[in-house]
Amino acid sequence: MQQTKDDFYLNSKTMSLPDELYNVKFAEYFESMRKMYLIDDRFKNICDDYCNSVANAEIYRKKFEKNFRHQLECENLSKELEEEILFYIVRNSE
Repeated sequence: MQQTKDDFYLNSKTMSLPDELYNVKFAEYFESMRKMYLIDDRFKNICDDYCNSVANAEIYRKKFEKNFRHQLECENLSKELEEEILFYIVRNSE
């Protein structure tokens, strides 16, 4: 079944962009982007690569926050254990 111009217009109006493309930097271009995303494979590939990068960056940001929290916990425990080692040595070396 072949699409008519009216079908294309309706699809482009109802077709949404991936969430990552709803970015303030692109706000004035949403309508153009929506149309180009539908008809231009190269533009769609660029957009899809961008979306994957944004999603991956978010994954790594969350992992970094989690790892940073664990790092702080380990550093704090290390400091407490250093003090305990020193106190133990001082108390038991005489």
